[in-house]
Amino acid sequence: MSRARRKAPRRQARADSHRPASPGSAGRRGKVRQVPLRTHWLLLTTLILTLSAALLIQGYTQHMFGSTPDGAADHEGAAGAVPAQVVQGGPVIDSAARPARTAGPRPDTIALTFDDGPDPRWTPQILDVLHRNGVHATFFVIGTQVAANPELTRRIVAEGHQLGIHTFSHPDLSQLPAWQRSMELRETQLAVAGATGVTSSLLRPPYSAGNDSLRDADWAAVQQAGTEGYLTVLTTQDSEDWQRPGVARILTNATPARGTGQVLLMHDAGGDRSQTVTALAALLPQLKSQGFHFATVSEAVGLPAANRPATAADHWQGLALIGVLKGSGWGLDLLGWLLYAAGGISVLRAIAVLVAARRHRRLRATPWGPPITGPVSVIVPAYNERAGIEPAVRSLLASDHLVEVIVVDDGSTDGTADLVESLGLPGVRVIRQPNAGKPAALNTGIRAASHELVVMVDGDTVFEPDAVRLLVQPFGDPRVGAVSGNAKVVNRGGLLGRWQHIEYVIGFNLDRRLFDLAQCMPTVPGAVGAFRRSALLRLGGVSETTLAEDTDLTMALCRAGWRVVYEERAHAWTEAPASLSALWRQRYRWCYGTLQAMWKHRSAIGQRGQSGKLGRRGLLYLLMFQVLLPLLAPAVDVTTVYGLVFIGPGRVLGLFAAFLALQLAMGVYAFRLDGERLGPLWSLPLQQFVYRQLMYLVVIQSVITAVAGSRLRWQRMERYGSLQVPTAVSAAASAATTTAGTRNEAGAPQ
Repeated sequence: MSRARRKAPRRQARADSHRPASPGSAGRRGKVRQVPLRTHWLLLTTLILTLSAALLIQGYTQHMFGSTPDGAADHEGAAGAVPAQVVQGGPVIDSAARPARTAGPRPDTIALTFDDGPDPRWTPQILDVLHRNGVHATFFVIGTQVAANPELTRRIVAEGHQLGIHTFSHPDLSQLPAWQRSMELRETQLAVAGATGVTSSLLRPPYSAGNDSLRDADWAAVQQAGTEGYLTVLTTQDSEDWQRPGVARILTNATPARGTGQVLLMHDAGGDRSQTVTALAALLPQLKSQGFHFATVSEAVGLPAANRPATAADHWQGLALIGVLKGSGWGLDLLGWLLYAAGGISVLRAIAVLVAARRHRRLRATPWGPPITGPVSVIVPAYNERAGIEPAVRSLLASDHLVEVIVVDDGSTDGTADLVESLGLPGVRVIRQPNAGKPAALNTGIRAASHELVVMVDGDTVFEPDAVRLLVQPFGDPRVGAVSGNAKVVNRGGLLGRWQHIEYVIGFNLDRRLFDLAQCMPTVPGAVGAFRRSALLRLGGVSETTLAEDTDLTMALCRAGWRVVYEERAHAWTEAPASLSALWRQRYRWCYGTLQAMWKHRSAIGQRGQSGKLGRRGLLYLLMFQVLLPLLAPAVDVTTVYGLVFIGPGRVLGLFAAFLALQLAMGVYAFRLDGERLGPLWSLPLQQFVYRQLMYLVVIQSVITAVAGSRLRWQRMERYGSLQVPTAVSAAASAATTTAGTRNEAGAPQ
């Protein structure tokens, strides 16, 4: 197979299409108003920042710190800064006093405390046990649990129990900087105020134990808490229920010696607390019978009430915090389901296109009907195409099928028509017209065509010698109204060109095979497509009402009852954008025009026959995979970062590797189907980090532009002159020119 040779780029700018257009009237003359579109980028940025903030909140509260039970922490390090009176004193510490003071429960008094809740399963059971035994306890609550279970927190207060602070996300306060400690305490206080309307002056640091376990780092956290108005409550007796040692062991650990006062540690959350519930039900009547009294922490040590009414400001801020946490949780759940759905749909799509590609290859080995040997009219609309028009025309004349070439110059200002005429090539007609737009140029060519079969070619495209012959063979089937060829990227040397080459082969060409089998082809590309002239004339020619005239025309043919098929062997080489800005402009026009065409032909969804197949298969496929999934892509990227930071890189990288492996498998198969070397696939992983983001931003821009009803101008695109006639084509060019002259002298068949 011959390939287009590359030469050093020679830039020449031209309009990507022939003139300005707007969504509703792509073909109107005159200057078209462009509505500023800065607001939608602000909206998108706001949405992404909001999503990022929600994920940050969820990551911080759910994944930043471990859920290791309090008693499992190690207590190592220097303890020289801890005052002796604290080490030897009671479990309730006022570190703000000078010197620090402590207090302990009265003899035979037990301050029953529960950490890590509230939990929707275990806390209600514990409250029921306490209520049956007439016992009040102190619950040291976690801010995130309060926000998740505000009604349960209110029940704790309503039943006469005391609340204490156990931080917002259960971190080891000794390991945090001062600002983060303050935030942990403040956010928990707000959550409690929002849920219950009260605040608490009691704090139990996570992973704390008795006074003798305090180390210098712990003491620094206790001192800071004191300056912020908290009394730190440690423990004197640990039931060790967090280890789930069995009910009997918990009872033994929780039973104090007579004549002592204890602050007893138990847990109402943080895991399976069935043993705690059972042990508590047995412990309370047992200790009461032994003469022990139960009280809250404040009552046990003779302090004023620790729970006081919250200010209105704290209450409303707390309600807002709870709302944000719940909203972010719901949003993350919804996003998770959407991502699972998107992943599943993407896998199903991959399977579908691979199966379709295999079947398509077998089916297309069967002839369409009698060979098509009659002459073909080739229409080349051109506007400022001087950089590539000569190799394009010469490649067409070198075809191994009889052709007439009609170059329609649409008011070029760079001498395109003069260049073609100066070549003096037999079989080539040049038609000049004032600038009227690409659809108008195509319609001019259709009217001037001498033959029933017409091939439409962009002015920057070079055909293989057999491309025209292969492209028209499907017309042996009288049901076929149009044929899509196989457009290939010629300037694939750089990374951007290589990425576009991969997209053409894996994305466009695999999809076209699927569309062909499903009889719902939405687009015959402007670079290489063939049509029945009579079918085009019955449609009224090429419409000017969208920016994607090729898609609009193809959909109109499908709705008129014609089949549109894909001939993968008909190769044409085209120049792809060589800069991100040029690529953006091209894809923006493509996507926006496709949305216009989809909207224009939306009624096909409810119709029958070929039109219904286009609507229910083609349009829904485009909506799902070219609109909705790309709109979800920013959330996918933000969630990926969230997973890397908070969940762990192993799981996220594993999913990414699986996705990449699927893409690579599709790439290998698609490249082999197209007869391409596998070398460019090394850049496939890199495509996920720049190219993919550019493509979904194009979709977002296009959708918002369409929804807003804003007008879009035709964008300008650079041409680089990197196309030349392929080597094999050049060898046949002179003979083809002579033959073409002979054909014209004999008269072209009608």
